[in-house]
Amino acid sequence: MSGLQRGALLDAALAGAKAENRAALVGYLPAGFPTVEGGIAACTALLESGCDVVEVGLPHSDPVLDGPVIQTADDIALKGGVRIADVIRTVREAHAATGKPVLIMTYWNPVDRYGVERFAEELADAGGAGCILPDLPVEEADGWRKAAERWGLATVFVVAPSSQDGRLARITAAGSGFVYAASLMGVTGTRKSVGREAQKLVARTRAVTSLPVCVGLGVSNPQQAAEVAEFADGVIVGSAFVKLLLAADSLDAGLAEVRALAGELAVGVRRK
Repeated sequence: MSGLQRGALLDAALAGAKAENRAALVGYLPAGFPTVEGGIAACTALLESGCDVVEVGLPHSDPVLDGPVIQTADDIALKGGVRIADVIRTVREAHAATGKPVLIMTYWNPVDRYGVERFAEELADAGGAGCILPDLPVEEADGWRKAAERWGLATVFVVAPSSQDGRLARITAAGSGFVYAASLMGVTGTRKSVGREAQKLVARTRAVTSLPVCVGLGVSNPQQAAEVAEFADGVIVGSAFVKLLLAADSLDAGLAEVRALAGELAVGVRRK
């Protein structure tokens, strides 16, 4: 698949959801959790059960955005010996099995150490749609952005309620694919309420970009998904899926649970 086709695949998934008058459902799971094979099966299950897009997390030993649930999963993956090659393989197999867009979500240090061009090339070769880089400042992103453009990869940046309007404009001008809007200040994890800050942030972000705006950090059930779908282009869910896999007695039981939740959330994002 060419770079143009890869970029078009992500754009088409988001545009397709909009054409159906709904938000896209974006799932997240870390690679290598509970095992490499199990992680591939879980990511594939999300895409087969209602998710339009999946983010594959690259486990990190010192996260700044991930809450305790995802940190626990990352720790399991790292103790299991997960490597970047396994993350790329997860992208490759989940995309090949479903034909849907798959991105990597990672902190910058592993990419920098691995080699920017090498990482971009291997992600593109695996059919990856792009990369979400929550801790890479826009001012320091030129090297990655050039490599991503060469290989047809989207570069997704994260904005937060604390981002000033001028900052929002700079971040969104440098990004592609979509904008990841953190619904509140803090780390990932399920919340009882997503809150009004998310709606305000989406409105402020839309004022400076035509990119789709997807909201993450806190959504865990169909009701919250429906709430966010009223004002966002995409609903991102991660910790809720990880929790189910952590609590499951077996991989098969966990896969059944995440399939069921993905299906319920897919109904939720259609309540517009």
